[in-house]
Amino acid sequence: MKLNKSSIKSLPKPENGYQIHWDDELPSFGIRITSTGAASYVLQRRIKNRSQRITICKVHQMATEGARNEARKLIGDILKGGDPVADKHRQKLGSATVEIGLKDYLSARNLKPRTQKDMKVVTERYLKSWMNKPLVSITPDMVLKKHKEIGAKSLAQANLAMKYLRAVFSHAMIQYCDSEGNPIITINPVKRLSDTKRWYRVERRQTVIKPHQLPAWFKAVLNLPENVKDYLLTLLFTGLRAGEAATLLTDQVDLESRTMTVLDTKNHRTHTLPLSDYLYEIFKRRKGEQKYIFHARHGEGHLLSTDSAVRQVSKESGVEFCRHDLRRTFATIAESLDIPAYALKRLLNHAMPDVTAGYIVTDIERLRKPMQMIADYILKVAGQKESATVINVKSTSSAA
Repeated sequence: MKLNKSSIKSLPKPENGYQIHWDDELPSFGIRITSTGAASYVLQRRIKNRSQRITICKVHQMATEGARNEARKLIGDILKGGDPVADKHRQKLGSATVEIGLKDYLSARNLKPRTQKDMKVVTERYLKSWMNKPLVSITPDMVLKKHKEIGAKSLAQANLAMKYLRAVFSHAMIQYCDSEGNPIITINPVKRLSDTKRWYRVERRQTVIKPHQLPAWFKAVLNLPENVKDYLLTLLFTGLRAGEAATLLTDQVDLESRTMTVLDTKNHRTHTLPLSDYLYEIFKRRKGEQKYIFHARHGEGHLLSTDSAVRQVSKESGVEFCRHDLRRTFATIAESLDIPAYALKRLLNHAMPDVTAGYIVTDIERLRKPMQMIADYILKVAGQKESATVINVKSTSSAA
């Protein structure tokens, strides 16, 4: 039958799936009708030795004769060696925006929820005007200008925003390809920052809580509610990262063997530590029926924000600090006590790239003495035990 306005109205809907009614005037041109009544013009042709079906448009978007003419144009392109399907795919990928690229990157990578959240927050805050721009429209010069613009507010955030954008582009260059495997996006515009040496030099924070500050800091922490008090003390006495301690499950603490095991670490390696006497008492008191050692104030989740507690301690003690400073303090004290480098790396769960390190198996029990030494030193300097000779320690970046 020749497809026209009147004949289309008489076409029945299939009970399930879809049915195609072909046009007598132009072979391979037809109309596809689904069980819901949705109708589209289609063209079925062999393209590069493979049968391909091309959707031209919805029936209500174009008259039948107009759709038939579009089909003729497509046939002409195919006979000349063109590939409308690949062209459509290339056009779709070529119009992918920064926002779409970010979503594709996050869905493809096995990133921690915190990392995903940081990427979204940073890109949406500093690259807001770019989120709806096609990736192919972002040029190296635009990157240089935007990096400088963000840098006027924060050098570190300017670098971070561009590092996240670089990751999105790197992923898009691999994943966004035409039917023959050729990349749609051929350059990473963020590379211009490296080529021209425009990355900002940002000094890593190396602040620690000094020995003479520990008494006031410790006293202020003890005034906090038990949950957050024990959390901050655990950070200081273990050197754990803030998120690792906050998400510590109750069944990850073994009081019988006096150990704790962190599964969700930054480097994805299981991290087991012995408990000093002080930590043992904290966990003995906390270990109960709840899922997390440091449970949320409401609900069944874990402890989230401690910003107000940190501000309170800073105000009462006069010691300005952030949670990661406690990890640096742990590492600095450990170094000052001459704890062997391999043991220190093991306590901090740092990678040991040196070949020799691969032959050294540090048993948990061999870490128990260093852990206890660190705990005793902290307690003595903080005035919680008999006085000790105070060692002057310098800032270190080993806990990063």
